[in-house]
Amino acid sequence: MKHGPRLGAIFLTVFVDLLGFGLVLPFLAKEAHDTFRVSAFIATLLGSIYSLMQFLFVPVWGRVSDRVGRRPVLLWSVAGSALTMASLGLALVCGRTVVWLFAARAFSGIATANLGTASAYIADITKPEERAKGMGLIGMAFGLGFIVGPAVGGTLAGVVINGRHGAVPCFLAAGLSLINLLWVALGVAESLPKEKRTSRPQRSLAPLNSKSLREVFSLPGVALAIGVNFLVVLSFTNLDQTFTFFCADLFRINERGTGYLLAFIGLVAAATQGGLVRRLAHRVSEVTLMRAGTLVQAGAFASLVGAGSVGSRGFLYVAGGLLALGNGLTQPATSAFVSRRASRERQGATLGTNQSFASLARTFGPALGGWLYAGTGPRAPYAAASLGMMAAFALTMGLRTSRERG
Repeated sequence: MKHGPRLGAIFLTVFVDLLGFGLVLPFLAKEAHDTFRVSAFIATLLGSIYSLMQFLFVPVWGRVSDRVGRRPVLLWSVAGSALTMASLGLALVCGRTVVWLFAARAFSGIATANLGTASAYIADITKPEERAKGMGLIGMAFGLGFIVGPAVGGTLAGVVINGRHGAVPCFLAAGLSLINLLWVALGVAESLPKEKRTSRPQRSLAPLNSKSLREVFSLPGVALAIGVNFLVVLSFTNLDQTFTFFCADLFRINERGTGYLLAFIGLVAAATQGGLVRRLAHRVSEVTLMRAGTLVQAGAFASLVGAGSVGSRGFLYVAGGLLALGNGLTQPATSAFVSRRASRERQGATLGTNQSFASLARTFGPALGGWLYAGTGPRAPYAAASLGMMAAFALTMGLRTSRERG
């Protein structure tokens, strides 16, 4: 089978997952605060519980996929996404306590913890020298999901059902997941033949499996690369919950203007990962892309620190574009680097561990940014992010550019 349909299905799977995540960003915390009468802090934890569950379960599904194949895990995760998004919509319409929202978000995080498996699928069907190109497809799905999700979710959240907002975007995400489930079920072949699957006795499926973690970290350069990715994601997500306030406080930009700016950043990131990285994959090593990406992001965040004194909205677009460019270079290159150092039967576990630590970073990054913004000032999260990117760059200097494995 040609790679096109299979890569397209993986792209759609990741896109729908990220679309579902982005759809709820404009309204979920506010609806929890206004309708379910919880504090703003408790409401924001709905995002943290989602990322925490991904941290715990990405390596689980990766290990399972190494043993039973990628396709069953992908089918389960897409079906689970449909079920949990529908459940979230019902909880918003009928729920009497915020516990139902937390349960729906927790199970959604478990179901969508398929990024490691999706990455392993791409690693299965691409040549080693084309792996960064394939991983760029996942990055493009990320970018497009964050562009479309908040815009569509914010628009459809205004539709009221039973006197409450937000259910319609959730039902839309569930419907899209069902369409993707049909595509995967009918058009996606297994990428990992039985003879290539791990033949070791079944490991414990506990999320924090120390033996599996040691095995992954023992691979040359993998622990360092995962550390780089953790710092990059932790630093980048400093702006998740603070950028709207930053634009309003320093530039007097309203929510719509901030949305346009975020859409621009997402477009640049998607174009970088889906276009530029795919062209550079044959010419430049993953380590070089990681170094360039972390340096560009460090400079972009430093530019945001001084943005208020510049006073030009156009300057924000320049800094945001550079930030997206740097992130677009770093993410697929890191996944490709990690993938190339794992044997074929360990792709799911290895890439799952990488994505798991990225989810952990997404759990803490927004909280760190909010804490710095409130306690120190508008520029503090971006100063910390710039330092974090410099630390990530320092770690990349310990990585070798040689390509030991395919």
